[in-house]
Amino acid sequence: MRCEMDIGVPIKELGSYPIEALKARILDLPEEAWWGNQFRQHEYEVHQHTQSIMMVFTDGHGWPNIEVSRDAGWELLAEDAVPLMHQILNDHYPPGGTIIRAMAARLEAGGIIKPHHDGHPSFHYGHRIHIPIYTNPRVRFMIDGRPQRMEIGKVYEINNQKRHSVMNKGDEGRINFIFDYIPPTKIQR
Repeated sequence: MRCEMDIGVPIKELGSYPIEALKARILDLPEEAWWGNQFRQHEYEVHQHTQSIMMVFTDGHGWPNIEVSRDAGWELLAEDAVPLMHQILNDHYPPGGTIIRAMAARLEAGGIIKPHHDGHPSFHYGHRIHIPIYTNPRVRFMIDGRPQRMEIGKVYEINNQKRHSVMNKGDEGRINFIFDYIPPTKIQR
């Protein structure tokens, strides 16, 4: 039996979107912005080689009665990220849900995210959307044992119910903007 949001394929391309403003904003941020919130790096071993600029986040405690809060990244990214997220959601998903996580995530040069699947119940009900911002040819994103290529300027939903991993053998960090959307009726308030 498939999980609620097992999308049936490892990765689903959602199409091309105008990411230029968000990309410019993220790439112009000072280095210290990447080190402000280390929750993911300390809480989840697989993210020890990453840095994140968190806009909104939940740790999922008390699911489905969760609390989503704004983080420091809101002031840095919301102006460009929110309209883009809403455009993607309007094009592909039912209205009335909630964005429970939104962040710019950087995998450092030489870093890895070990094979894992996202186990918290919020991941079983949500859609995990990736917007590639900056990459290099030596990044390998694997889902369900197969390499997946993500192009800058396109948006993807990944199947985080499958084992996935990332390896960056390049000389520069790989940056994706990631957000999780829970459709309506899945979250109690």
